[in-house]
Amino acid sequence: MPSTQWNPGAYLTYASERTQPFIDLLQRVRAPQADRIVDLGCGPGNGMPVLRGMWPKAWITGIDSSEEMLQRASEATDDDRISYARADIRDLKLEEKADLIVSNAALQWIPEHRELLPSIMDNVADGGALAVQVPGNFGAPSHQLLAEFAAKPRFAAHIDPDALLKPTSELSDYMLDVSLPGWEVEAWETRYHHVLQGEDPVFEWISAAAARPVLQALPGGVREEFITEYKAALREAYPATRIGTILPFRRLFFIARRSGRG
Repeated sequence: MPSTQWNPGAYLTYASERTQPFIDLLQRVRAPQADRIVDLGCGPGNGMPVLRGMWPKAWITGIDSSEEMLQRASEATDDDRISYARADIRDLKLEEKADLIVSNAALQWIPEHRELLPSIMDNVADGGALAVQVPGNFGAPSHQLLAEFAAKPRFAAHIDPDALLKPTSELSDYMLDVSLPGWEVEAWETRYHHVLQGEDPVFEWISAAAARPVLQALPGGVREEFITEYKAALREAYPATRIGTILPFRRLFFIARRSGRG
């Protein structure tokens, strides 16, 4: 996928809504003694207070490929047991295995992420766990409209097909991927209904994440044309209500726990 310049401020506009799935994931990890924790695709570090609250004494490392995100995360951290490293998840090889590896809405950015799961699991210590959340919302109007607009000839000429995220797999597929000998698996899905405020809140949400590579690929005038039309379509798909704009969002969760037997 083409390199994407990230805007941590835009991503954090809905920090509470984006962090809630992480909280829900971690509450089911069941690893009270985790001493070394790695957050893959940590972004601007909005999940670090959650990790610290649940594991007060753990050494935590946030890994991300975005310099902008890591800079924002580092600026927001004054905890000497939290560190950050710029790296590609594809190349993960920890010097010391982690008791807990977590990833919140990050693996879907890697087209071959399912093939990477066994190698990621190799970095989990005996008795440890891998806990993952990925969006399962690719059939929603927000993502379908993005793909439809990106395919229009006047826009498609500027957009690399790899700029569009590939849909994540079914939850049962992920369960089978991580159901290796010596591992036990737990999985579930949740459909959140976020109430967003503002004139074009769904666009603000998706432009900071899934739509960002597409928007960056478009030259100035063409980008504005795309945004105008995409915003109008999103307003129709997600009409404002008396409480705000309701954005349903499906997310997939799975946890693989490694046997403590060496």
